[in-house]
Amino acid sequence: MTDLNASYTPDWVSPPGDTILDIIEDRNWNQSELATRIGYSEKHVSQLINGKVPLSAETAMRLERVLGSNVGFWLTREAKYREHCARLEAELTHAKWADWLDLFPLKAMMGAGILDQTRIIGKNKSGLVNACLQFFGVASPDEWRKHYGAMEVAYRRSRQDQSNVGAISAWLRLGEQRAEEVDIPKYDKAKFEKALKTIHSLTGESPVVFEPRMRALLHEVGVAFVLVAAIPGAHVSGVARWLSPTRPLIQLSLYGKTNDKFWFTFFHEAAHILLHANSQAEKKSVFLDDPNTGHTDDPKEAEANQWAGDYLIPRQQAAHLAGLKTRVAVTEFAQHIGIHPGIVVGRLQHDELIQPSWMNDLKVSFSLNKAEHA
Repeated sequence: MTDLNASYTPDWVSPPGDTILDIIEDRNWNQSELATRIGYSEKHVSQLINGKVPLSAETAMRLERVLGSNVGFWLTREAKYREHCARLEAELTHAKWADWLDLFPLKAMMGAGILDQTRIIGKNKSGLVNACLQFFGVASPDEWRKHYGAMEVAYRRSRQDQSNVGAISAWLRLGEQRAEEVDIPKYDKAKFEKALKTIHSLTGESPVVFEPRMRALLHEVGVAFVLVAAIPGAHVSGVARWLSPTRPLIQLSLYGKTNDKFWFTFFHEAAHILLHANSQAEKKSVFLDDPNTGHTDDPKEAEANQWAGDYLIPRQQAAHLAGLKTRVAVTEFAQHIGIHPGIVVGRLQHDELIQPSWMNDLKVSFSLNKAEHA
């Protein structure tokens, strides 16, 4: 005799009808007798047993009275079976969407911990599609195209080869996830400008000192700040964007590594937040930046470049740059204006006042976890 009150670990592949059949066979009933007792037609009972119709709450009540156990047992059995059917159907659908995966640097995403390590072969692609959908928080590739794919039109690139939308969108999504973990106040522009002055004074510190202080300062003024490791193919060192009308995000990758590029990129992104968010249309822009870029034809990128350069080394002080030809001179100048000498070296190299190979020992190379001398 089937004991419905015992601990039950069902094979969720089968429909609840299998359990119903086991019970009525134990009682020497046929489906006709069950139909009579439960008050359904024989056709409906047959469809119920074969999983062709769902087991409703009303049916669960009738089964409780006729076959035993409780309503919860029958509804759970039904729910698990339907879940299994839905997953099987989803696997077939995901397999049809496998070509969508070609947009993404899957191996790089595995290396970043976005996806589990697995071979990129046919039998695994359905699972990879599902994992990508979950990562991006979308129901299908169509929704991804409407949100992340369509976001491409909002990209304002500082370099032309920033065209790998899959890699860029994966990196942007990582930033979104990090930002979603923190509840920050509404953005306050005046307080942001004040915080930037304090952050400028931190440029001579090591990451273990400046990073938590910088994060706290930006949090207080309503600016989300996240560090996300670079994803190959994205070619992005930083991004400035608005996650909502009152929630700006600055996201840096440390792509470029040295402290002169890190700080220039940060203040460049800060400029976008301050200067290029005067309307809802502007707040839809996604500024993708790379400190290795030379000339840019985008006036807003040029404006942000100028603002960042002037903020790090004020114009009245920049007039002295051409005379800095030794390490001692660079170091003394940096101390005088309150920034790290590596930033001064980077500016001298950018302005072609010294050779790109000169004084690089004054720069510091950053990683996401530590800083070490280059």
